Amino acid sequence: MDNETDYVCSSCGEEIVIPVDPTQGRQQEYVEDCPICCCPMVIQIEIRPDGSVECRAYRE
Repeated sequence: MDNETDYVCSSCGEEIVIPVDPTQGRQQEYVEDCPICCCPMVIQIEIRPDGSVECRAYRE
């Protein structure tokens, strides 16, 4: 499993790398401010059975 994933902030366009914590479950959702522009982003992480990680992010 990947220990990191990334998303592109829809506000500033920067690629943001975030850690993945598998102990929080296969489906995760939380709000995190972009570290560049401080826009709140809803982060959705899915850990697939094969260990690959999909990350989606959109403005809150």
